[in-house]
Amino acid sequence: MSFGFRKSKRSERVASLELPPGQWERAWNNLRRRDVLGRIALALLAAATICTVIRGWDPPDPRFVFRAGYTPPRDIVTTVSFTKSDPVATQAARERARGQARYVYVQDVEPLVQLRAQLRNTLAELTAAASLDELDPKIWKEFQLPPPEGAASPSAEEQKEQFLKFREAFTPQKTLDRVEKAIAEVFAPFEERGLLDKLDQSLGPGNQEEIVVYPEGHPKSRQVIQVGDVLIGDGTAIRDALRRRDELSEAADRLFAWFLPKLKPPKLKPTLSVNDSLTKQNMDEAEKAVGEVRTQYSAGQTLAKAGQALNKDQIDLLGLEYTAAMNLRRAGHVEKMIARAVAVTGLIFAALVLCGIYMRYRQRGPLASLTRLLVLLSLAVAAVALARWLSADPWRGELVPVLLFGMTMAIVYRQALALLLSGVVAIVVVLAVGHGLQEFFLLMGTTAAAILNLGHIRNRSKLIYVGMFAGAVAVLLQLGFGMIDNQPINLTLFWNAVIGGLWAVAAGFIMLGLLPFVEHLFGVLTDLSLLELGDVAHPLLQELVRRAPSTYNHSITVGSIAEAAAESIHARGLLVRVGAYFHDIGKMLKPDYFAENQGSEKNRHETLVPAMSTLVIIAHIKDGADLARQHRLPQPIIDLIAQHHGTTRVEFFYDRATERQLADPNGGEVDENTYRYPGPRPQTKEAAVLMLADAVESASRTLVDPAPARIEGLVREIAEQRLHGGQFDESGLTLRELRTIEKSLAMSLTSIYHGRIKYPEPRTA
Repeated sequence: MSFGFRKSKRSERVASLELPPGQWERAWNNLRRRDVLGRIALALLAAATICTVIRGWDPPDPRFVFRAGYTPPRDIVTTVSFTKSDPVATQAARERARGQARYVYVQDVEPLVQLRAQLRNTLAELTAAASLDELDPKIWKEFQLPPPEGAASPSAEEQKEQFLKFREAFTPQKTLDRVEKAIAEVFAPFEERGLLDKLDQSLGPGNQEEIVVYPEGHPKSRQVIQVGDVLIGDGTAIRDALRRRDELSEAADRLFAWFLPKLKPPKLKPTLSVNDSLTKQNMDEAEKAVGEVRTQYSAGQTLAKAGQALNKDQIDLLGLEYTAAMNLRRAGHVEKMIARAVAVTGLIFAALVLCGIYMRYRQRGPLASLTRLLVLLSLAVAAVALARWLSADPWRGELVPVLLFGMTMAIVYRQALALLLSGVVAIVVVLAVGHGLQEFFLLMGTTAAAILNLGHIRNRSKLIYVGMFAGAVAVLLQLGFGMIDNQPINLTLFWNAVIGGLWAVAAGFIMLGLLPFVEHLFGVLTDLSLLELGDVAHPLLQELVRRAPSTYNHSITVGSIAEAAAESIHARGLLVRVGAYFHDIGKMLKPDYFAENQGSEKNRHETLVPAMSTLVIIAHIKDGADLARQHRLPQPIIDLIAQHHGTTRVEFFYDRATERQLADPNGGEVDENTYRYPGPRPQTKEAAVLMLADAVESASRTLVDPAPARIEGLVREIAEQRLHGGQFDESGLTLRELRTIEKSLAMSLTSIYHGRIKYPEPRTA
């Protein structure tokens, strides 16, 4: 007998059973998602950028590895040959070249021509005199020779005889013309080259052997002249030239006696004068022609000895040796550079991916959007780049960017994530500057001290105290690691430790100035900003007091009980309190439609259908968020305003609509979604606490007898409704935390509605 059922085969039954995907299959499916691929691409881009910033294809530069005052445990030897510029030697060589540059003189022949003309006139006057008595004594005196050593001056008769003999050399007239021509020929070379009493050194030392001379007005007709050919000196050259002429041989000495005093200043106008501009040009060209003097260092040469503190010059030598080694490496070992770059990029990428996995399961905030992730990775890249730049002497300030990054992450996210991300940045910084494990522990220990002491920032001095505490930790770690590294216990060790501590303190002050920018960039609120925002003098709160005073009182009460509840689960109580102050600001636009503001007046909802009343009630969420944006309230406060009702149902009007539908069979069905708040559901524990606090505070006012048991039951009932309605599914709230919140709210409400004894009325006498 058949009942219409088909008997399935065993293979079909087995095939119909589908097991959920395994771990690796789920991981592969996740990797194929576009949003995940986008975040992985960002991490890979950040890793490649960091590798570029730290020059990951090259080993660390010794100028980052070593610092002045560091005592190496072993000799430091060069691995390649290189040269070093010697500025002192270069400057000395250039000064020598400048000192050998030739002075440039301008030649003026006119003074010598005039001197010859003066001699011709004097000789003409002398030959015109028949005897010495007819001649002016001053003229003959100019031609007289000094008497030989030990001999007496010639007598008058001897002078007359000498005069006549000298006069005969220039008479008759033809003989005088020949003498004049001979003198012109003697002076021709001097007129061509010029004459100098002494070398001009007004522009500094110059060439002592040669000068450059050119005729006045013809600077291109320059010729190099030996200094000996133009210096007058004792006049030997002129005297010898006069003696070599037959026409002048008898009178040569007396002619020289006349010439010599007239060839020197101030009687003779200089025939050679220095051209300053051309001489400076000569000197500059000579100086520029000298190349850089370099000192040669050979491979295997010791640059620093073990046990001796390094100085700045030695560190510069190590840097030059490093540059030479890298040039050789780029010339012949490109494949090694590529391999190292890939390895460094891969290491950084793996660290970032591990951080992403941690955030995926522990804190999704940074992964919520590509923008937030991009900002975080950009800060990490900037911290690494700045730390590498500051790590060299004399700054030694790599601690500051790492500390600032760690404190920023602690302010924006949780301390655990801040420690993880700071650890990754510290590892990359140590890799970039070539320091060892001790440097990592120094960076990480100091940053951890700051992060763990940061907590809630309720006043501006908190960051300074955090910086001071981190500075003390940095000093102790620096001293300890210096002793472990067998560094001499001297003033240098203590000074380096103090520098690290001062940098940590400076980071606290810098963070204080950066705090407003961090809050704006990440859209977060510190307790310091919350305290300023929670001032009841805020314009929105003052307007709420004026338009809806009962709503304001409700908000203040909600803030009080919500803060205590949030603190009980270690959430941000101050954020919840300030959010509670603003959570119902949307009601001020239509305050009379809300029960707490109606008083004894007629209920406005009596003339409205339930759906319309629901729209009015729900509108206070959107109105409140719009008002908050208009007055530039921070995004976390806007989120609390939008989420404090989640997607709950407006029960009162939903029930009224249901009753009307039951009373009117011809009426349409009630759409439940019409009576629900638009949401979203609470996304944080703080929003969940505010939702419960708002609900239980409002509901508690309906209790006729607010006994502790009734209050506890009311709180439990509302919490169960929200829980079963799925309102807490996206908040991260646990059941244990929910029970803790219930207890805190019940206790706070019990304190508000505590009983008081009735005081007896005063009796009249």
